[in-house]
Amino acid sequence: MGELISLENTVVEINHKLEIEINKVERYEVQLQVYVEKIVNLTAFIVLMETDPDSYSELQIEEVLIKIKQVEALIVELQASIHITSSVLITIQQQITVIISVLTRLEITYDKNLVLVTRREYIKLQQKLVECERRHNEIFNPNIGVCSHGGIKRISKPIISQLNANLNAGFKYGGWGKDSSPLSGSEEMYWYAGSSDLLLSKISLYGDYYKLIMRQALRTNELYKVYKYDYRGSGNNYIVRSNALYYQFNNPFKMAKYNLTSSTVVAEVVPEATNRFSYHYSSNQNLDFAADESGLWVTYATEASKGKLVLGKIDEDLFEVQRVWHTSVFKPSVGNTFMICGVLYATRSVDSKTEEIFYTFDTRTGQEKHVSIQFEKFQDLYVYLDYNPTDQKLYMYNNGYYVNYHLWFN
Repeated sequence: MGELISLENTVVEINHKLEIEINKVERYEVQLQVYVEKIVNLTAFIVLMETDPDSYSELQIEEVLIKIKQVEALIVELQASIHITSSVLITIQQQITVIISVLTRLEITYDKNLVLVTRREYIKLQQKLVECERRHNEIFNPNIGVCSHGGIKRISKPIISQLNANLNAGFKYGGWGKDSSPLSGSEEMYWYAGSSDLLLSKISLYGDYYKLIMRQALRTNELYKVYKYDYRGSGNNYIVRSNALYYQFNNPFKMAKYNLTSSTVVAEVVPEATNRFSYHYSSNQNLDFAADESGLWVTYATEASKGKLVLGKIDEDLFEVQRVWHTSVFKPSVGNTFMICGVLYATRSVDSKTEEIFYTFDTRTGQEKHVSIQFEKFQDLYVYLDYNPTDQKLYMYNNGYYVNYHLWFN
């Protein structure tokens, strides 16, 4: 009871902080509109000056320079304010992570009904934080779905939602996230698949984030029924796209597309793909599916590539690999990969708490680069990492926990 009372007090404190930050975001929105108007007017005036410079005195030119410097000062001030808000939101998320950790422990050990009230308050906070972050991103990162950037600049601290829906740390294999190209009406839907072994036997769908956290599945699709059918997969690098689960078919070794409404399966061979080379963290990670702004991808290795990563672009209608790129990276040295705007990102372990994006391959130019973008991985082992283009987040499944990251681009 003492712990619950302490948590409730923390919830009130966080709620107050969030209200302040939401008000700030609203003020930022108004300020930006004013600044944009100033910049547009200044630009129009400067264009006039350039077309007929002799018609303007030095005093008028000096006045324009002063106005430009004033706008510059306003922008610097706004940038500082935005940075502070971002830092506060990260701090709030860390506090919420502590809350959910304590709640999960109490729920497992003590009366679930007693803990449920506080858990609901926590979920309200999570939803409010997500809404604040969404509005923040809409204002300062409005180009979701656009690829006119220079790649990842930095990655946020890990945002830990909670232990999996099975409330079991033994379910260390699995994945979670959102549909990367949702059908109309399914934009808020989440999915989760977890297991204590490397077999993918079922996947659960949740109507929204609240339902995910409350473990209230909309439905669960079973991929295996005794004496009826066996659509099971293996490994953890699957995704949901356009209401279909793309995954590695267990037997025979193929790529599979499972329709989550009709429960029907199509399986196709990936030419030359081998099941001999897996990622560093886990065995049987042979076909890694990814989705980005440009479509559906699969990463694998072949005997001919001697274990080096091969990237294939999948034609979603025909469900076949239509084009292939070869990289110079040895797959067993890689923690995981994901795609953003046609660029492959590969990770590796730095130490027990730090992961690093160390390699990129741009399919548009054929250029590969060695980079160093480090981020915290919460716990030392994770088996799932994928990017979702609908919210520009990384989704990780780490030792049974739902984890995600915000991305900032150059």
